[in-house]
Amino acid sequence: MYIYTMGCIIIKKYNNRRGVNLMINVSVLGATGYTGQELIRMLCQHNQVNIVGLGTQNYAGKPFSEIYPHFNGIVDTVCKNIDDPELIEDADAIFLALPHGLSVPYAEAAVTKGKRVIDLGADFRLKSPAIYTKWYNKTGPAAELLNKAVYGLPELYREKIRKADVIANPGCYPTTAILGLAPLLKNKLIDTSFIVIDSKSGVSGAGRGLVVSSLFSEVDNNFKAYGLPNHRHTPEIEQELTILANDDIKVSFTPHLLPMVRGMLSTIYTIPNKNTTLSEIQKAYHDFYSDETFVRILAQGQYPHTKWVLGTNYCDIGLSWDERTGRLVVISVIDNLVKGASGQAVQNMNIMYGFDEGLGLNRVAIYP
Repeated sequence: MYIYTMGCIIIKKYNNRRGVNLMINVSVLGATGYTGQELIRMLCQHNQVNIVGLGTQNYAGKPFSEIYPHFNGIVDTVCKNIDDPELIEDADAIFLALPHGLSVPYAEAAVTKGKRVIDLGADFRLKSPAIYTKWYNKTGPAAELLNKAVYGLPELYREKIRKADVIANPGCYPTTAILGLAPLLKNKLIDTSFIVIDSKSGVSGAGRGLVVSSLFSEVDNNFKAYGLPNHRHTPEIEQELTILANDDIKVSFTPHLLPMVRGMLSTIYTIPNKNTTLSEIQKAYHDFYSDETFVRILAQGQYPHTKWVLGTNYCDIGLSWDERTGRLVVISVIDNLVKGASGQAVQNMNIMYGFDEGLGLNRVAIYP
């Protein structure tokens, strides 16, 4: 699902090595959206981060804890207008939680000041300006700035992330699809002409803005597909799968809205190549993610639930081989606000600064 409350982290450069105890001053612009508050929830638990400024489009002058009372006594910072220059000047790291098309001016200003950028919105995800304009009906960043961007999926681009000036944080649906398919494509284990991605998301992915389709009475006791046939995450998924496969990949992608607040599950249907075995596929997944903290490959016959990752940065993956049809089914599950957005951004920030990747990120799900 397309997330309207997306963000951008702008981070000051440091000459840092892993293990050096640095404190980073952080501002969050667009702090009052779901993604913004999720960033704050994680950052206020991060022992190497100080939250020094919060920017908002609608709540300037109000304490953050008045807008989100569960932060009472924890984050009482008074919000400022998002255009207040102090939000960038006073911080080492700045999160932009704004709709697509609005991150670019802030990113440009940050790069000009020699700072690093992590954009949680869509503005830097697509490598082609023409494709971005086609799918988003907006003009993206200038080529010079776009060319600095690294796609921020740590499991694929960790070394580039460490050195990057601009990070394009992945979308939620693409995270489930790419992590679910990466070992298969990298090892050329499937027929790339047949990939069907059937995805479901909680309603928080639509953001906190007042939208009729997100009202309780519209969502409760309801289940629907949407965004067909041209959901904006499609070109992002195809771009990254094409890079993995070194082949032009086209997918059938159908997103659905679930009657729950958060959580995301993608069921991916593929056809293994002739003579490929289940044990070979299982080994490919375990080898590919053997050193990854936040990807868990489940035992054969076990399939992930959204509650197993609720509030965490994990992506859980289960595999099912249907011998009757000759198809492989991959089930990939995340929390759309964490590994699908803010948690992945914090993970990227940790990589860029040489911190432990798990700092500020919950390791155990909120259950039941």
